[in-house]
Amino acid sequence: MANILEVKHLDKSFGRKKVLHDINFTVQKGRIVGLVGPNGAGKSTIMKTVLGLTDFSKGEILVEGQKVTATKHASLEHVGALIEYPGIYPFLSGLDHLRLFATGDDQKQRIDEVVTELRMTKYIKRKAKSYSLGMKQKLGIALALVNHPHFIVLDEPMNGLDPESNKDLRNIITKLAQDGATILISSHILSELEKLVDDVLVIDKGRIVSQSSMQALMDQGKKYLVIKSADDEHAKQLLTKAGYTLGDGSEVQILADEGQKLMPILKLYVENDIEILDIQHQQSDLETSLLALLADDQLTE
Repeated sequence: MANILEVKHLDKSFGRKKVLHDINFTVQKGRIVGLVGPNGAGKSTIMKTVLGLTDFSKGEILVEGQKVTATKHASLEHVGALIEYPGIYPFLSGLDHLRLFATGDDQKQRIDEVVTELRMTKYIKRKAKSYSLGMKQKLGIALALVNHPHFIVLDEPMNGLDPESNKDLRNIITKLAQDGATILISSHILSELEKLVDDVLVIDKGRIVSQSSMQALMDQGKKYLVIKSADDEHAKQLLTKAGYTLGDGSEVQILADEGQKLMPILKLYVENDIEILDIQHQQSDLETSLLALLADDQLTE
């Protein structure tokens, strides 16, 4: 599949401080890519640089095969973006913002679609100075989506949104990708990204640590057998003595290696008269997998 974005050997400095180090990654058309990492890792800087909002000292950025720099923006004609906080004029209504920004022959229809999808109908004609944080965030998202962009860059779009609005946004992004759009999205709410993205790009201290599919990253995570019993503390002592590796949680979490067999574990419980109440398989979530990946990166420095 063709790449909509290519970033090659990108370096960026603020004064004497280098904040991006030899950044290389690609984004394929039609994919939803999560950009994740600790605060200050360089996520917003990468997004701003990709959008030509800030210059860079070395490297190359291509969007749909055309170069992007701080002075060359022709390739961004079909790009929609929300970076940090949306730029909103307090004395204009949300509808005024969309009318000013929308282009194309179907702009009225498209505005209506975006407003409906984001559940903004009740307040879209009110002046933006009366909007809550969540309302302003939705308006910023609407502005990013209104012109049928091929490539959408969203920096922390879930800030200020309630759970229902987060779900709406997930559904909108998923449908856009199904219709051929490509999305690069960052969020500190990893549980939301986990439900949404196809690929994960991990950045730490201005360097790319990993780029993989979400499934590949999750497969690297640890898998546990979680057993709830009438006496978990006694069970932990017995399992540890028997050589099993346990997780750090309060419940009994047995690290499940490829060859881990259940019957010897059940036998240990039965022989010691410990009643088993529940057994489940559990896999590390995105946050746990990410923390493990960053910890491994620290060890290799």
